[in-house]
Amino acid sequence: MTRNALRACATVALTVLTSMAHAAWPEKPVKIVVPYPPGGNVDVAARLIAPGLQAAFGQPFIVENKPGAGGMIAGEQVARSEPDGYTLFMAANGPLLFSPLIFKREAYKWDRDFAPISSVSYTPLVLQVKPGLPAKTLDELLTLAKKEPGKLNMASPGAGTTNHLVSELLQSLTGARWTTAQYKGNAPATTDLLGGQVDFNFDQISVALPYVKDGRLRALAVTTAKRVPSMPDVPTFAEAGVQGMEAATFTGLLAPKGTPPDVQKRLSEALVKILAQPTIIQRFDELGAEARGSSPEEFTRYLAAEDARWTPIIKRAGITAN
Repeated sequence: MTRNALRACATVALTVLTSMAHAAWPEKPVKIVVPYPPGGNVDVAARLIAPGLQAAFGQPFIVENKPGAGGMIAGEQVARSEPDGYTLFMAANGPLLFSPLIFKREAYKWDRDFAPISSVSYTPLVLQVKPGLPAKTLDELLTLAKKEPGKLNMASPGAGTTNHLVSELLQSLTGARWTTAQYKGNAPATTDLLGGQVDFNFDQISVALPYVKDGRLRALAVTTAKRVPSMPDVPTFAEAGVQGMEAATFTGLLAPKGTPPDVQKRLSEALVKILAQPTIIQRFDELGAEARGSSPEEFTRYLAAEDARWTPIIKRAGITAN
């Protein structure tokens, strides 16, 4: 047998063995790394899909929380992991798209170091104000902000969060100006808003709903294309007169770049089925989120669009972690 023939046989054998290995995946537990502490919406999303993935593939899918550095500790861990399908990243807007810019660390880039698998959920935001603020509508709030630029205070749960960036977007679209008060998390920001120390904020609808219902806060607009069933009297930003304010925090599953395409495809197909289950849809709905799976290609296009949309806002506003 000639040397070329031997090489061809070796290549075929390697391809067959690799295909067999991929077909056997998973042969051990799979780890889902979450960039935040237990209890938040990203952690809850991971724990909602893990049982379904375990049922689909016959191996445990273990959620591991790795908070810190705006989610970059978790992101870097996954980006440096073997691309074998056994380490996955439960990502959100901040850790995946915003933190590398805000922390000025190029530990990873979403399109260079990760393989998008599927979206998991989308959670819209609501703009809410303290009851004592003399603004019953979005237009009245913007009028106040334009009359005395910088006087109003907006509570942000952290620099570069979606809550913060949506506020920056609204200022750029309307010319209104306010002061952003940065907090270390959503809980203290909400506490000060309830206490009247700050004037308004953007928050996830699931968090805001109880306070809006009992009158402790007043909702002015939601960042959705259509009104939210749980807040039927609250207009969208478009209805309130501001176009271009549709936004949501997302969660999605990614793997290290180089993960076998068939593993990616199997994970994506399983997630689409899991996220279409009525019980899962209801659980996410209770969190104020929409459960929605996608193909790797669809999720990649979504991430590219979000990156192109928010990166200029981060740079223009000079947002940093310090």
